Amino acid sequence: MHKPILNGDFVKIQNKLKNPVVFGTLLLSFAGILSKIIGFFYRIFLSRTIGAEGLGIYQLIFPISTICFAITVSGISTSLSKFVAEYKERDPSAPKRLLRFGLLLSSLLSIGAMLILFRYSSFIAANILLEPRCEPLIPILALSIPLASFHSCIHGYYYGKKKAGIPAASSFIEQFVRVIFVFLIYQIQLEQGKPIDVSIAVWGLVFGEAGATLFCATSLLISSGEWGKKKRGQAQEAHPANHFRVSSPGKKLLTYSVPLSMNRLALTLFASFESILIPSRLCQFGYSQSDALGVYGVLTGMALSIVTFPTVFTNSVSVMILPFISEADSRNDAKKISLTIYRTIFGCLLLGSLCTVSLWFGGDWIGSVLFGNALAGKFICLLSFICPFLFLSSILSSIMHGLGMPGYPFALNLLGCLVRIFFVYALIPLYGLKAYLTGMLVSQVLTSVLSVRILWKKRLR
Repeated sequence: MHKPILNGDFVKIQNKLKNPVVFGTLLLSFAGILSKIIGFFYRIFLSRTIGAEGLGIYQLIFPISTICFAITVSGISTSLSKFVAEYKERDPSAPKRLLRFGLLLSSLLSIGAMLILFRYSSFIAANILLEPRCEPLIPILALSIPLASFHSCIHGYYYGKKKAGIPAASSFIEQFVRVIFVFLIYQIQLEQGKPIDVSIAVWGLVFGEAGATLFCATSLLISSGEWGKKKRGQAQEAHPANHFRVSSPGKKLLTYSVPLSMNRLALTLFASFESILIPSRLCQFGYSQSDALGVYGVLTGMALSIVTFPTVFTNSVSVMILPFISEADSRNDAKKISLTIYRTIFGCLLLGSLCTVSLWFGGDWIGSVLFGNALAGKFICLLSFICPFLFLSSILSSIMHGLGMPGYPFALNLLGCLVRIFFVYALIPLYGLKAYLTGMLVSQVLTSVLSVRILWKKRLR
């Protein structure tokens, strides 16, 4: 008697899995979980191989990487996702033309950024990062910039087509290759009696990006073969009235990606200033340079890697929801947009609350047992309260981008950066790192509440 009901439920589940947003989110989440698990043990390995101070030096170079990413590809990748979703049905040839232009523009920018890092590595290390020991790491990091830009463009292209398989596999391959390379080099140097330094981790970044780029390029070439050409021809025959063409893919991308990239760059510069400022302000509190870098390494390399672990789900939703919202907005489907926003708010608060409870009670154990560092456990417990707001602000920001409202996420993220910088600059010398942790919570609560308010006024009321 219950068989028809079970069959009906199974059909419903099948139908949901056929939804490209749901399936893409699950696929990205699965790949993200695998990558995070590998990355989790990788962080433990690094913390015990190069130490907390080495981990702090390693983390210091990431602001340079994120600045280059903001300039070379972040806006282009997001624009590709948006416009490929909008035009893929109206003009089957538009996505590839948009991708070609995006790859060309991103490659030129990334090669320029790489050459600048080669030329001014000593200046950047001494005067910007305020740590001369970063100088030999910057030229190595520079090699990863063109590789990261290339496969990020391809990710944006596939996200716009609501095909998450290639980006998901690419992200996993990047992490896997990075860890395997570092472990093998570590074993070789250990057998040869050579010292292990931070550069081994930076070379891992380069080889990880190279593996992801090779995979994405191969996948794209395969999909562009004769079978793909035949399929596009069939699609055009099936829609003879569809003669719409994107007149200028370059103009479309530039119009949207340049302001977006400038916004991302501004935010990245503020965030980088915040990260670079923390060790120096800890010295003002009373730490030595070595201790300040060690505490910074524990915070960013250990505690934050655990607290941000659940973002594998929310990041997957953010990536897939942007083209979904963009497509719904182009069709003026207000009901679908409103329902998506309501479900997003509820889901983020529920998941975030569960994560807060889990990390609050398990943080000390994670720090002491897994990392062998009691301070990491203390940081994890204190940071656990940001989870609901961290998840909410990231997904609502993606929804606003999909609605063609990039100015609001920029203003909100900039406000959050300024709040944290205030806590870093003014309060860390007085209260230590607890001031920064408080600033993180205040900034996340503020941006989340304002995001909900903006969407309520613009779309929900």
